[in-house]
This record gives sequence, structure tokens and C-alpha cells, in this order.
Amino acid sequence: MSAVIRPLRSLANGFGLAWWARVETTAPDVTYWFGPFITRAGLERELDSFLADIRSEAPGSIDHAVLRTRRSEPLTIDRQG
Repeated sequence: MSAVIRPLRSLANGFGLAWWARVETTAPDVTYWFGPFITRAGLERELDSFLADIRSEAPGSIDHAVLRTRRSEPLTIDRQG
């Protein structure tokens, strides 16, 4: 199944139809992009574990948004300096 899903994710991302989560933290000031997913439900199923992983790093605050967009590297952006 993964052999079919990967190209579909890539295609959806190329057309800006993929679902992504943008997660922003303070202390450190970092933006993380989590995706791409073909469906919003697929993203939402996996998002809690991604957020838990970020919480384990003890940032000052975490905010996230679910977006349908196109995204490429970098998927982690340090906003300091």
C-alpha cells in the first residue's frame, strides 16, 4: 500500500491539495511542518503523536493549524536569528 500512497501524496502536494499541519512553538521559536497527507482525517489521526513528540521537548508554548497547501523543504524552520 505504501508504494501507492507515496506517489499520491507527492502528487497531491504538487497540486497544493495535500493536508499539512503547521506547528509553531516558542522558547524555542520554531515552525514545524507535518505532512503531507492525502486526507484531513489521515493527518488528524497522526497529529496527536507528532504534537506529543514536540511537547516532550518542553517548549514555552505550542500552536498548530491544519492547512491544505503545497510544501517543500525545509520542514523545520528556526525563527531565531
